[in-house]
Amino acid sequence: QVQLVESGGGLVQAGGSLRLSCAASGFTFSRYAMSWYRQAPGKERELVATISTTGGTLNYGDSVKGRFTISRNNSKNMVYLQMNNLKPEDTAVYYCHIPVSPYSGNWGQGTQVTVSS
Repeated sequence: QVQLVESGGGLVQAGGSLRLSCAASGFTFSRYAMSWYRQAPGKERELVATISTTGGTLNYGDSVKGRFTISRNNSKNMVYLQMNNLKPEDTAVYYCHIPVSPYSGNWGQGTQVTVSS
C-alpha cells in the first residue's frame, strides 16, 4: 500500500525558513520522480517543485524559484523541501506526490505551513 507522510510544517514569520519531509513507502521509490504541491484556502492545488529519480533534474514553480529547494534520499525513501525567505503567500497545506506513475492518485494528509507577516 502506497503511503506518503508529510511533516515539518508549522508557523513561521515572513523571511523565515522551514524544511518539509515526506516519507514514502509501498512502492519502489528510486524509480519515480517526486513532486511537492501546495493548496491554499479557496485555491487550486499548485505544483511547487519536481525532482527526477536521481535528483539530477529539478523544476520549480515560478513563485518559489530561488527560495525553495527540493531534494531526495533514495536510500531512505525520503523527499524534502527546503523553504527559505518564506512569504505570507506561501501559506498552504503542502503535499508530496508521485507524478506520472500508477500511484498518481495517492496523496498524503499534507502538512500545514503558515507564514505570518
